[in-house]
Amino acid sequence: MKLALIFPGVGYHADKPLLYYSRKTAADLGYEIMPIPYGGFEKGIKGSAQKMEETFYSALRQTEEILKDVDYKKYTEILFISKSVGTVVAAAYAQKHGLVTRNVYYTPVEATFRFEVQPGIVFHGTKDGWVETDLIRRECAKRQLPLHIIENANHSLEVGDAAADIRILAQVMEETKRYLKPELP
Repeated sequence: MKLALIFPGVGYHADKPLLYYSRKTAADLGYEIMPIPYGGFEKGIKGSAQKMEETFYSALRQTEEILKDVDYKKYTEILFISKSVGTVVAAAYAQKHGLVTRNVYYTPVEATFRFEVQPGIVFHGTKDGWVETDLIRRECAKRQLPLHIIENANHSLEVGDAAADIRILAQVMEETKRYLKPELP
């Protein structure tokens, strides 16, 4: 049995495009899907280190409560699909519980790399207002994480043109699927 946990961002819940379609992709590949619906966060987190930290600890506490009864030993593979602050929560949760996971990191933030980041694939847009591209490049290189850079894309991996955004989403999902099932061409 394979388990996929979905760690959303603050304003990017599990039904937004990246998480919705990656969830469907994982389900199609036989993963049991478990979204983590944390929330209730303050507004104005971007640019405030204090609010970001409070949000992280709140999300981590909620995650602990939501997942308290999960028996990880019954799974042959554990996959974390995470977005933004969810990448921090996923990294912290895996480290705290000694889990060995595969990961899809959508638009990780700087704090993600303060934890023991597990193997995975990373997606980042060069116009992401939450984290500098150079930092993402350095941290991914240091950890040998495959990095997919989307030029001119924001924190949602969008460029502002609906047709282009759909093409980007399709490319991201193809790379995600290829990572989840490496024997695909």
